[in-house]
Amino acid sequence: MSGHAQGKGGVIRFLVENSLLLIIGAVAALVWANTDGHSYHEFIHFDLAAMVSGDDGHVDTDHGAEPHGDAGHEADDHGDDGHAEAGHGGESHADGGGGHHGVTIHFLINDVLMALFFAIAGKEVWESLLPGGALANPRKAATPLLATLGGILGPVVVYLAGAALAGGDAFAAFKNGWAVPCATDIAFSYLVARFIFGGSHPAIAFLLLLAIADDAAGLIILAIFYPTQAIEPMWFLLTVAAIALAWGLQKMRVQSHWWYLLGPGVMCWFSFYFAHIHPALGLVPIIPMLPHAQTDLGIFAREELNRDDTLNAFEHFWKVPVEYILGLFGLVNAGVVLSSVGTGTWLVLAGLLIGKPVGITLMTLLAEKGLKLQKPAGMDYRHVVTLGMVAGIGFTVALFVSVAAFKEPGAIQDSVKMGALLSFLAAPLAIAIGRGLGVRPESDDASGGAEAAAA
Repeated sequence: MSGHAQGKGGVIRFLVENSLLLIIGAVAALVWANTDGHSYHEFIHFDLAAMVSGDDGHVDTDHGAEPHGDAGHEADDHGDDGHAEAGHGGESHADGGGGHHGVTIHFLINDVLMALFFAIAGKEVWESLLPGGALANPRKAATPLLATLGGILGPVVVYLAGAALAGGDAFAAFKNGWAVPCATDIAFSYLVARFIFGGSHPAIAFLLLLAIADDAAGLIILAIFYPTQAIEPMWFLLTVAAIALAWGLQKMRVQSHWWYLLGPGVMCWFSFYFAHIHPALGLVPIIPMLPHAQTDLGIFAREELNRDDTLNAFEHFWKVPVEYILGLFGLVNAGVVLSSVGTGTWLVLAGLLIGKPVGITLMTLLAEKGLKLQKPAGMDYRHVVTLGMVAGIGFTVALFVSVAAFKEPGAIQDSVKMGALLSFLAAPLAIAIGRGLGVRPESDDASGGAEAAAA
């Protein structure tokens, strides 16, 4: 996400640059689902393939026709493991058995178009490993990386402990959602952190490094722990072939990103789909193969907008379309009735609003006092605690993991989704904590001090 999106002027540009289309999509989904839930679910489960065959285009689903009952019955509604196994990509089987689901709007957005979002996330992780990148210097990155570990383990412990303490069948019902509160939304946490600390404070660079490492961990967790069905390893041969083809294109000095996207990218997506790894991750393995600069200037660095290597050209082309895709993602995933607030909501919020800041703070303390590592100059534990709460904004990836963890639409999935949506509470809490601890924003320079610090 180098630099800011270069959308058209006026309101649209403001919405795109501040990632507000996702929020608009989520709010629209909430309003629609709570005013006419039946039509909302008819829309997201509409079978686009049926338009060609002449069918009515509706995939059967029990979800959304009626409001959910008491959230306290979530575990009973879904059996011992909390969710029935749905079709590939989180959809109900169109044929009611073991066949393929239809190509629904939900599948098109979550499994196909969101591959571009994760590809851009993968780009940031890859570039952070290059010389000058946030993760390139182990000594510089050690403390934030340990803080990242705390920001993953803390939410997991709090979430699972909360599920165990809830009693009854809650642990069995909700245990698969342990990764939902592990996420940190880079874009929104960055905006909130700049408001609290100012653009030139070292806490910004610390947060961005933590968020990038969190993204990398999230990609790994999604791939390993949330397959759509039993893994089919033979399809990884196609993944290897796709990477090899991308490498060959690089050696042939092919510069257009379209060759990589439509050739190896499509091959890799299908390999993930048939291997039952979430196909939204399908473009990530080819990202390192795209011709790229040998150094990194830092996430959100405006200077990278002037780079025209293939990898940056890929991001420059897709950055704005991905913002619209995120708006659609919010529209098809955030449609939950307000009565869905329940056990899953509180577990996710506890993980994000308690587990995140506590885990990040404790691991930073361990890094400094136990391992004799250093925090960035200019940071004390007032900043670490405040930053930890900022990192509790899970939203985008948390919402995505909610669907991956609980594939069957219903009360459990919706209660967990509500926790992901309400993670925005971390923003006002972080502002209040920062003000209470005496944290004041430093003056912001034109170039963005955080960008330089992260470079």
